[in-house]
Amino acid sequence: MIDLVTVGAIVGVLLVGVVVLVRKPADARRVVRWSALVITVLVAAALTPYTVDDSGAAASYLLGVPVVAATLPVLAQRIGRLTVVADVVAALIIAAWGLLLGLGIGGAFLPVAVLLVAGVVGTRAPRPSTTT
Repeated sequence: MIDLVTVGAIVGVLLVGVVVLVRKPADARRVVRWSALVITVLVAAALTPYTVDDSGAAASYLLGVPVVAATLPVLAQRIGRLTVVADVVAALIIAAWGLLLGLGIGGAFLPVAVLLVAGVVGTRAPRPSTTT
């Protein structure tokens, strides 16, 4: 079950990468942030039955931490401030949580951390021109 969800997350991240590279949307970071949130929520939803059976009430924070972390860049984008910082912080939280839970459900969240880092590194906002 976990392996299937992990493969699904990897496929989702690769699809987002292909779409961003091929279609070149005007706001690629926005696409990456929303896609990271959607993939994280879908992974958490798919792992919920397994995690509840295994961990009981602890499933709420085991699955909730990555979802909340993936929400941070979207909220920062809505506010319009510190978006790159929010991307990096979210990627670090999701990666750390994924590695902490790596022998169980954590590996399924690692592709999202890679997507957020790729969004920061690969899509740069155009700098304003200094010449007039």
